[in-house]
Amino acid sequence: WYKTQENMLLVISMQGGKCRNQSSLVRLTGTKYSCGGGGCGACTVMVSRYNSTTKAIHHYPATACLVPICSLYGAAVTTVEGVGSIKTRIHPVQERLAKCHGTQCGFCSPGMVMSIYTLLRNHPEPTPEQITKALGGNLCHCTGYRPIVESGKTFCVESTVCELKGSGKCCMDQEDGSLVNRWEQMCTKLYDEDEFQPLDPSQEPIFPPELTVRYFTFVNGRRSKQGERTTWITPATLNDLLELKANFPKAPLVMGNTELGPSIKFKNEFHPVFISPLGLPELHFVNTTDDGVTIGAGYSLAQLNDALHFIVSEQPKEKTKTHRALLKHLRTLPGAQIRNMATLGGHVVSRPNFSDLNPILAAGNAAINLVSKEGQWQIPLNGPVLERSPEADLKSEEIVSSVYIPYSTQWHFVFGLRMAQRQENAFAIVNAGMSVKFEDGTNTIKELQMFYGSVGPTTVSASQTCKQLIGRQWDDQMLSDACRWVLDEIYIPPAAEGGMVEYRRTLIISLLFKFYLKVRRGLNQMDPQKFPDIPEKFMSALEDFPIETPQGIQMFQCVDPHQPPQDPVGHPVMHQSAIKHTTGEAVYIDDMSCIDQELFLAPITSTRAHAKIISIDISEALALPGVVDVITAEDVPGDNNYQGEIFYAQNEVICVGQIVSTVAADTYAHAREAAKKVKITYGDIEPRIITIEQALEHNSFLFDEKKIEQGNVEQAFKYKSLKGSEVHVEGQEHFCMETLSILALPKEDKEMVLHLGTQYPTRVQEYVAAALNVPRNRIACRMKRTGGAFGGKVAKPAVLGAVSAVAANKTGRPIRFILERGDDMLITAGRHPLLRKYKIGFMNNGVIKAADVKYYVNGRSVCIILYLCEISLCFASTQVVEFIVLKSENAYYIPNFRCRGRACKTNPSNTAIRGFGFPQGTVVVEAYITAVASQCNLPPEEVKEINMYKRISKTAFKQTFNPEPLQRCWKECLEKSSFYARKLAAEEFNKKNYWKKRGLAIFPMKFSIGIPTAYYNQAAALVHIYLDGSVLVTHGGYELGQGLYTKMIQVASHELNIPQSYIHLSETSTVTVSNGVLTLGSMGTDINGKAVQNACQTLMARLHPIIRKNPKGKWEDWIAKAFEESISLSATGYFKGYQTNMDWEKGEGNAYPYYVYGAACSEVEVDCLTGAHKLLRTDIFMEAAFSINPALDIGQIEGAFIQGMRFYTIEELKYSPEGVLYSRSPDDYKIPTVTEIPEEFYVTLVRSQNPIAIYSSKGLGEARMFLGSSVLFAIYDAVAAARRERGLAKTFVLSSPATPEMIRMMCVDQFTDMIPRDDPSTFTPWSIRVS
Repeated sequence: WYKTQENMLLVISMQGGKCRNQSSLVRLTGTKYSCGGGGCGACTVMVSRYNSTTKAIHHYPATACLVPICSLYGAAVTTVEGVGSIKTRIHPVQERLAKCHGTQCGFCSPGMVMSIYTLLRNHPEPTPEQITKALGGNLCHCTGYRPIVESGKTFCVESTVCELKGSGKCCMDQEDGSLVNRWEQMCTKLYDEDEFQPLDPSQEPIFPPELTVRYFTFVNGRRSKQGERTTWITPATLNDLLELKANFPKAPLVMGNTELGPSIKFKNEFHPVFISPLGLPELHFVNTTDDGVTIGAGYSLAQLNDALHFIVSEQPKEKTKTHRALLKHLRTLPGAQIRNMATLGGHVVSRPNFSDLNPILAAGNAAINLVSKEGQWQIPLNGPVLERSPEADLKSEEIVSSVYIPYSTQWHFVFGLRMAQRQENAFAIVNAGMSVKFEDGTNTIKELQMFYGSVGPTTVSASQTCKQLIGRQWDDQMLSDACRWVLDEIYIPPAAEGGMVEYRRTLIISLLFKFYLKVRRGLNQMDPQKFPDIPEKFMSALEDFPIETPQGIQMFQCVDPHQPPQDPVGHPVMHQSAIKHTTGEAVYIDDMSCIDQELFLAPITSTRAHAKIISIDISEALALPGVVDVITAEDVPGDNNYQGEIFYAQNEVICVGQIVSTVAADTYAHAREAAKKVKITYGDIEPRIITIEQALEHNSFLFDEKKIEQGNVEQAFKYKSLKGSEVHVEGQEHFCMETLSILALPKEDKEMVLHLGTQYPTRVQEYVAAALNVPRNRIACRMKRTGGAFGGKVAKPAVLGAVSAVAANKTGRPIRFILERGDDMLITAGRHPLLRKYKIGFMNNGVIKAADVKYYVNGRSVCIILYLCEISLCFASTQVVEFIVLKSENAYYIPNFRCRGRACKTNPSNTAIRGFGFPQGTVVVEAYITAVASQCNLPPEEVKEINMYKRISKTAFKQTFNPEPLQRCWKECLEKSSFYARKLAAEEFNKKNYWKKRGLAIFPMKFSIGIPTAYYNQAAALVHIYLDGSVLVTHGGYELGQGLYTKMIQVASHELNIPQSYIHLSETSTVTVSNGVLTLGSMGTDINGKAVQNACQTLMARLHPIIRKNPKGKWEDWIAKAFEESISLSATGYFKGYQTNMDWEKGEGNAYPYYVYGAACSEVEVDCLTGAHKLLRTDIFMEAAFSINPALDIGQIEGAFIQGMRFYTIEELKYSPEGVLYSRSPDDYKIPTVTEIPEEFYVTLVRSQNPIAIYSSKGLGEARMFLGSSVLFAIYDAVAAARRERGLAKTFVLSSPATPEMIRMMCVDQFTDMIPRDDPSTFTPWSIRVS
């Protein structure tokens, strides 16, 4: 590798590698490691190369986790440090992303910066579409993407502000004097564009001149690099490459490494020799002839995209049908990073079964040009090649030099079709390339080809079906026969890998139908007189949903103009770490400098759900180089089973993913390799309980049911009743961008210091002390920030902290424990799946008189006992059940109401996640409200309004509350979202479109804040004032990305009446503030703000006599005088907490300090043929009382809404019948990308009063998760419209998540009726539902 100037450095980004051989590595930690497979974009860097032919410099984004160092010879690599730094000058990209509030936890921010920065290096004045496209390969789990896109759009030339009648004003701006007091007006500006520094492309770092000189040409022929186990060879010429391939026929060719890299990392592939022909001119070219175009195999998919665009612009449309089909799919393939790394040749030759391009190429009669030492020749890229038939497979010494794509002809149609879990950056569930050639001037089939992907182990050709259809007319009877025959020919076994068997069978013929319509439409356009057009109602089926750049408006209460200018409370203040997030200088656990003699820890986890451990053989692992020790339960000096939580499994395992042992080694690579060599012998134990149904069958529960009840439920069922079907709500993964990470440092006197990301350091301290058998005062837990949490860092960090501490204690050396993405998803587990059963009594006018609801959650296999305050409880599962039951009425008053909940004892492991039961439980309420509306032939919104709380009332557990803000949010949402007008428009759209339907849903929300246990609501703080006037604030809350530290600085600034610049908040530590409670339940600002306020008020009371004597003095003078008078300048602050309580025996109590209200309206469009949906618009009205920081609160609202939306739609955890979690990477667990958020996104903070909270604010962190269900029920509304048109039952169950599979199969039609169905008793499915 090559080092140039300071700001143009090659970063070596690999897990654990940041601390290896520190003298030879550049310490650049801004590039983040998150998934390791190129699927999240956190490690994005910019690669720049000089093209000696064109004399141009090409900049492109790449995911560092997949780029082999040896492939970067002659390249300049720019990391986020090379873009800008707080130590020198920040770049406009970094500044705008921070000031537009596009960072929260900040772990994804360096990758976002690099994607936008690389785009600007190529296009200094981008379009909004280019911004959206550039961000397609980057994932963010906090912000909801809107502010990130907005920061990028500030570089666009065209206005990104909504204009009213050409005036240039925003339509939401209000005229001066429109209200009596200006401070009561609504503001829409969360940042000031005038603060932005301009982008000056001339000031960007130059490409290193050294990389353009002959020194970097292949002077001495081929280049090779010998490693510890492998050799990397770069040939100088094509002949050299062919010779190498002949000598090393099994050696893989490495170009982009997007296929090979993950296979080596995650599938344990090993290759002693790698050959990299990167840069060979014979593989990088475009050659156009009269018959078609030949493109070199070395072209990246991005270069292929550019070449195809040029060809399409130059050639007649009829000749480029194959090229256009390829372009359409290239837009939705993996993000810009992978498109710039993966090559055409690599994609073709690897022939993945999910390939989107190969079926189109085959349908377009493409050919691949092969070359070897024996010569060169061309073979068709047809069915036998794609299906890897022995007679047509490539020989090991052959390489693909180029791909020939012939031009299409007038009577030749080529199309590509696909359906994926999300619109962009996702492997297809089913895809297809199809082409038909007609006899000239007719619709008689002359040639027909259909290739399908993701329906078998290879791409599959429906060749027999196509043969039978030759000579047929392109009509409905042909389509009917084609569907039957193709289903016979392409058989997906009922237990096929990937599951979704009936859905995939349906997609095979649904995509065929789309192809049929497209061709019919094409024939009509060629000769309208001869070929009738398709029905007008079918037109919308022709096109996929477009990818639009999201836009929206955020409205909040303006600050009182009489408020002092330096008082930050109420202002949209930027996150205190935002600039450091965007420059990569915010330090996370794995960014911390390596420590002398540090060891890396790799876990060995259980592969069985319930089994005895018969033996553990560690001998082979201990014999490997670099391995220091293997740690098991025998090495725990204290309690290994503490309060029901087992640190190292001993004798028995109770879930897949439970830690059995760990390996400590000098490098992470050595630790991981040794972990594979630990041999564990198991003996299965019955019963193995994976699902809720199995738990009910075995009467397996963790504790007695929780119940609330009011009225006389049984008697009330004399009214018309509805016994609902079972509703299933599946789980959800936290997918924190920073995986669980711990650095454990053993000290003297049995002390142990742990640096980690957690929501509950006190619990970590407790567990580590128990494991090491030392007092808690020997354990220090330190936390500055973490890259996302969402509840996933409440319980598990305590277990992993104990695991790490035991390893550090045994070895006597520091331990770095950074989980890989797959291990993180397996070990941390996710949201509790839920099964609901209900019975509803109602009247024909929509009034609900009675509800009897039962909830069962998939709990876990052990009960964690907390002896805190002499109370024992199964912590996560108990609180989830309690929350579900207490919040089960949502916003509705039902006079006769009973709700019961139980946690099932099962062998999967589940834990807390954002919303803590509310998103699962309350969606059931909306389900039966919607069902009642359907039974009464009333609109759902009318039934909601009829049954909504309207006056001061008591909940079912007898707590009094005032729903006035709920009514206000509801009415504003109805009015300002133009709900009724849009509903009429949707109904009109649905009348005109058969295969696409639109739906709207509007939801009220009553969300309770906090925890019904009073001692969880206390908090403490410590504030120091130093002699220079600077202030240090510490408290017991934890920065998770929600901006808690920022708000605490705002509180201190307000209370001390000093600028924010005087105040510093460094970290949270059990040393400075002891016994801190967990940060969750939207209570962080409430309780810690009160504690900080209390400390500051104590200090101000001490300073008051001095200020009174010198009222015009400066802050620094007052502090100096106080010190001279021996006045303490340190103070602790304490907040006793909200005195909540819940008596479960009586079923009543003041369970929560207050409620947060809101309403949301969402509109979707559904493709009934594929199950895809597009979120068109969302309006959110959230009662925020007085927002301490509108920017942070709106960011939390948007992020939580998107997280909720994804929970209810595209995210799906899949388990095997044996309890093995399949979904362990971004490849098979899809969180939203930028294309999944609403095209129009409007958020309004509604003002009210909340006198019991600090500054009359409200906690808003979790409440909006549930509002994402407005998308689920908008989908329900659209599906219901489709079912009504088809004459199907008007009431149906739409469980969660409403995946494309579920949507498609609910839209029953002739195609779903046509597929073969299997008897469930005859096979074991690949995956099962665990709810």
